[in-house]
Amino acid sequence: MEEGLIYNIKLSSVGPGHVTGSDLILEPGNMDLAMKLHYIRGVYYFGPEAFSGLNTLAIKEPMFMWLNQYPMTCGRFRRGESGRAYIKCNDCGVRFIEAKCDKTLDEWLEMKDATLEKLLSSNQSIGPELSFSPLIYIQLTKFKCGGTAVGLSWAHVLGDAFSAAEYMNMLGRVVAGYGPERPINLGHTLTKPTNPNGLPKIVEEPLSIKRVDPVGDNWVNVTKSKMEPFSFNVTPTQLSHLQTKLNTNAFEALSAVIWQCIAKIRGEEFEPRVVTICKKSEQHMTYGNLRNSQVVSVVKADFPIAEANPSELAALVKNEASDERRKIEEAMERGSGLPDFVVYGANLTFVNLEDANFYDFEYRGQKPVSVSYRIDGVGENGAVLVLPGPTGGRKNDGGRTIMAIMQENEIIGIKSELEKEGLMA
Repeated sequence: MEEGLIYNIKLSSVGPGHVTGSDLILEPGNMDLAMKLHYIRGVYYFGPEAFSGLNTLAIKEPMFMWLNQYPMTCGRFRRGESGRAYIKCNDCGVRFIEAKCDKTLDEWLEMKDATLEKLLSSNQSIGPELSFSPLIYIQLTKFKCGGTAVGLSWAHVLGDAFSAAEYMNMLGRVVAGYGPERPINLGHTLTKPTNPNGLPKIVEEPLSIKRVDPVGDNWVNVTKSKMEPFSFNVTPTQLSHLQTKLNTNAFEALSAVIWQCIAKIRGEEFEPRVVTICKKSEQHMTYGNLRNSQVVSVVKADFPIAEANPSELAALVKNEASDERRKIEEAMERGSGLPDFVVYGANLTFVNLEDANFYDFEYRGQKPVSVSYRIDGVGENGAVLVLPGPTGGRKNDGGRTIMAIMQENEIIGIKSELEKEGLMA
């Protein structure tokens, strides 16, 4: 099915309009480095009006100003004497991909095949040569009808999905003539955060991460089982019914039901009693600052999941999540920034992206008709992303889009259980 869908692929690069200089470096924090084997892949679907009449130069022109604000995204990784990785902001740029698709936008969206979205954003990773590996790829795919998919491939070491969303939203503001509000201060080195407020060290190992064999300069998590994405939409009516039934909010209700569905197909011996919860932090970011500041917590159940009351699971997710950010940072610090960890999929992982402003990325006054995000590098326990539904960005009024990345041999069983729960047709 994939063969011939995408064709006429062209590669180039785009960098900042102003020279950054040779002395600016970014030292990723410990949480950033803990995420380095993960990649965020986003796809924004626009109708014909957004890009009609624009040639490549007209599309690239506002990107020069946009990238002035984010020189770190145009840099390349190096290693210091200790071996710890840092970004040299050397204006090598982001990779820019142009492609065409022989389907119309409506035909593509009707296929409802999350695996095909791999064709709309680059699947490249960092390495094996750090100094030549772009951190970001932007892909514009033109559909037969004139619609466009804007694909983002984002190295998670730069920041979480909320940072990636803000990055793309800034491009929209620049295209509209509104930004950036101020240039980044290039007169200093961007350094990793230190231990906040001199808090005492925690030596307890975090449950939310899994150490993997050293990957060297090839930043890829290799799993024994093939991990594949699948997605589905939960309508406002379905969501309202589920929330009323479990007496909780959307994310907790969806997490509880999906957690139980996965437990049922894995069986009592392998059911997930410990899950990881990722969500937006209350103080997420300052203007123009990209970072991994999402809250990473664990929830532990001391009872069988498959037979539990889903409202009990929802209450655990809501009230019993234990924040492990400091534990993760200190585990990385004890290894001088060198260990290789997996976060998503170390345990079954639920990622709350309801509040990510994906639909705020406007291009020439046009909002995306649909937005899809997934994560690559997920460990074998799988990850479930809860996104705002395709409602033009009315996150609180509409349904939700679920993107699950699971072992390929589990997907049919999970879908069957979701159908029994009335979440999938």
